[in-house]
Amino acid sequence: MKQVTLHQLKVFEAVARHNSFTRAAEELFLTQPTVSMQVKQLTRAVGVSLFDQVGKRLYLTQAGEELVKTCRAIFENLEKFEMTVADLQGLKQGRLRVAVITTAKYFIPRLLGPFCRRYPGIDVSLQVTNHEHIIGRLNDNADDLYVMSQLPDYLDITYEAILENPLVVIAPADHPLANETNIPLERLGDEPFIMREPGSGTRKAVQELFDARDITLKVQLDLGSNEAIKQAIAGGLGISVLSRHTLALEGVCNQLTILDVEEFPIERYWYAVYPNGKQLSIVARTFLDYLLTEGKDFAQKTAPRRTSAQIPSNGTPPPSDANSEDQGHPVDHPPAS
Repeated sequence: MKQVTLHQLKVFEAVARHNSFTRAAEELFLTQPTVSMQVKQLTRAVGVSLFDQVGKRLYLTQAGEELVKTCRAIFENLEKFEMTVADLQGLKQGRLRVAVITTAKYFIPRLLGPFCRRYPGIDVSLQVTNHEHIIGRLNDNADDLYVMSQLPDYLDITYEAILENPLVVIAPADHPLANETNIPLERLGDEPFIMREPGSGTRKAVQELFDARDITLKVQLDLGSNEAIKQAIAGGLGISVLSRHTLALEGVCNQLTILDVEEFPIERYWYAVYPNGKQLSIVARTFLDYLLTEGKDFAQKTAPRRTSAQIPSNGTPPPSDANSEDQGHPVDHPPAS
């Protein structure tokens, strides 16, 4: 074991967590042969097999399971040490690891920029991924903070709302309903919808609204990215419901319009999340405080709020308001930061 390196342990833990050499390589920005070689060297140093491979699937041996526990204990102790050093150094040096849901890429990098300029000694790692992988990283305590809009109700977490995330109805700029106001929700019953995959937070919110009004949501097309949905809308394939933030800085937006539909925007929130009981470093705490203050300013610039509804913290968001000041206008000029 004296020959074991910390790098080998990190590679092994990633393979064990993903049950895949390929996915571990992608996470660590290594080649698959490099990952395989690191695990082989670690296995040789330990002296017993760490994985069993049955067909194409990997399974941890008993020794592998024990080593995973040891790895995570080592990483946790190292993280506590790093936090202690960061606290001693203040904000002159440090590391910040943030993982965000895909849609948050429209605003988190724009918030990170001023923060990094304010604290140039801090190294920032930003992971952008889907809801499933965010939950996996949160469950593994792989990052300092997580930004998401759909809170997991089965994990013990602490969360704070950082800004509003209004969901709006998007249509082609020449849609027949583009110039109408207060459109009854029932009129969307015959419209073909382009939506994210089943299980996404946005689709769930829309489905619940339609179900409550006994209206059929006709999903004509499932797409895996907001960019693809916007291009499909511009191409006349249907309408959709997206976060207002997805319209920022997008060249296709002059081909889209926000419809003025009753019950919209659906009010949701972006949350900063971390495991309950986790001790945030001074860097992470400073960034969280920054999000709570700067996030409100950003929301005013990029997604004008309809109401002054109180943003919740570890509670249930207030019910949606059917009135909107941000509807029925072509998105000719994406808002600037």
